[in-house]
Amino acid sequence: MNQTNRGQAGKKAKKQQEIPAGSNPARVMLVTITENEAGQRIDNYLFKFCKGVPKSHIYRILRSGEIRVNKGRVDQTCRLEAGDVVRIPPIRIAERPKQHIPPARFDILFEDDDLLIINKPAGIAVHGGSGVDFGVIEQLRATRLELKYLELVHRLDRETSGILILAKKRPALRRMHEQMREGKIDKRYQTLVQGNWADQRRHVKLPLFKYLTSGGERRVRVQEDGVQSHTIFNVMEKYDDFTLLEAELKTGRTHQIRVHLAASGHVIAGDDKYGDFELNRQLQKAQKGKNALKRMFLHAYRLSFTHPQTGETVTITAPLPSECAHYLESLNKKEAKNG
Repeated sequence: MNQTNRGQAGKKAKKQQEIPAGSNPARVMLVTITENEAGQRIDNYLFKFCKGVPKSHIYRILRSGEIRVNKGRVDQTCRLEAGDVVRIPPIRIAERPKQHIPPARFDILFEDDDLLIINKPAGIAVHGGSGVDFGVIEQLRATRLELKYLELVHRLDRETSGILILAKKRPALRRMHEQMREGKIDKRYQTLVQGNWADQRRHVKLPLFKYLTSGGERRVRVQEDGVQSHTIFNVMEKYDDFTLLEAELKTGRTHQIRVHLAASGHVIAGDDKYGDFELNRQLQKAQKGKNALKRMFLHAYRLSFTHPQTGETVTITAPLPSECAHYLESLNKKEAKNG
């Protein structure tokens, strides 16, 4: 369907009765695509709109022609545009019991019409799933009801704290994802590792392979046929038994920093997946002159990107969490050798 016919068909379709998103009648629905929904493939849009409906059923009604865009048949690759009217046939969507989601209390580092950037605490997942009822995104959606659109731009591990970006408009999300794919977002982390890191600056390039444990837990290991991954580590401070590093991500793989460090012989303090379990037990107990460390010491502390609307460079920083800062204060700094 060409652009002219598509636009004319959209205007005619709008004259018909429209049913708002979120309703659940077992009858035909006509839904107008907003600017925030534009750019999606029709199948991805339907997965979100028809939550609870099996994907196989979505693809079946697409193939049968029961899904129409501006009265025309489309396939799963159709990209939606603002103003398009999507016809959705009668589908019974299972009603989910309402879940109590506590209000979000996150430190906001930056906010405008396009982006919301928060300082995520450690121990909170960014989204629900895999045994987690809800995460940051669900809490923010439940708290910020005035926001019609809110999506994660990227993710942080549950155990990791620091800068997390969310998009308030789909065009902003699309442009931020483009920057991520092109490696134009500068992500920096602070992490405390066991032992003496010898090089002031070191490039680690090791391929990473994702797999599931026998218990169904997601893990990552270095493996030749894995995905190429690149992290740069810079020494920030040395202590008697630890080194504080800055990790600069050149690629963004799952658990990349944690696995690259473990493979380099320097595990992250408090890492319960790839770390030293005996060390972690010792860290969790306060010792004479030392504070306890009851979390993984990995914090996303600095992030730079081009603003998706203004084109200006934006740099965001997040202070080291108090539990990490206090632990560092209890350590003895290593004296630099002269000559």
